[in-house]
Amino acid sequence: MKRTSRRDALKQLAAGSLAAGTLTSLSSFTENKMEETYKLKGNINHSVCQWTYNFLTLDELCVEVKKLGLKAIDLIAPKDWPTLQQHGIHCSMCYTAGKISLTEGWNNKEFHAGLVKDFTETIPLVAKAGYQNLICFSGNRKGMDDETGMKNCVEGLKQIMGLAEQHNVIIQMELFNSKVDHKDYMCDKSAWGIELCKRIGSPNFKLLYDIYHMQINEGDVIRTIQENHLYFGHYHTAGVPGRHEIDETQELYYPAIMKAIVATGYKGYVAQEFRPTAKESKDKIAALKKAVKICDV
Repeated sequence: MKRTSRRDALKQLAAGSLAAGTLTSLSSFTENKMEETYKLKGNINHSVCQWTYNFLTLDELCVEVKKLGLKAIDLIAPKDWPTLQQHGIHCSMCYTAGKISLTEGWNNKEFHAGLVKDFTETIPLVAKAGYQNLICFSGNRKGMDDETGMKNCVEGLKQIMGLAEQHNVIIQMELFNSKVDHKDYMCDKSAWGIELCKRIGSPNFKLLYDIYHMQINEGDVIRTIQENHLYFGHYHTAGVPGRHEIDETQELYYPAIMKAIVATGYKGYVAQEFRPTAKESKDKIAALKKAVKICDV
């Protein structure tokens, strides 16, 4: 199977458009049960990240997620919102309309002018479309110390926060791991991101807490969520190691994590962002259905 990454997906977008006791419970999702009609419990709002299922067209993905009972897709740019709307699918996390870079972000003043322009243009579009979440990135360190990067992020982001508050749009900076997938990325620890939230001081700036990334960089996932959930506005999933299925093959027990999220009173979306290992499209869709059921506590 060809390995893809979100960075690869963004390049295409820019160019063209656990313990043995846990194993038993996870293994109980058999192939026969996967074929049964499953009704979601309603405690978790489920979504899926488009780039991990980009072997399907967006139209095809919309059809499949509706079959699974999902109501939203993550990480869609404005040009593709009409496709979602045609299918009655919500965009649970938006990209900006302009250039998207994971490495050239708010921690570098050199990029502030372009970022401010891009976000200023996109924030009203997000609100007009009936969406709320708009993703952003710290960018890579490139030799910069974390405090300087923090100050630069605050200086740049404060230029757009008034507009975000006016339109009730939440700017969400994603936490990435810098050990495996995103070498040198600055916002790679929840403590750094939380301090950034505090300095910006707006209810419209939060963190996208990626469970996969934070398990790799720092672990202690459930306690971190319990103690800091007020700063987390969105969640992503994936299996560790490998960023594959969230089943019995990996080290995180997602039912417990989801229960911890629900217990905080969180009402936003949890988006599946794992790379399915199956070769056939139907089996990849089955893996998504299984992941949703595992997370549907």
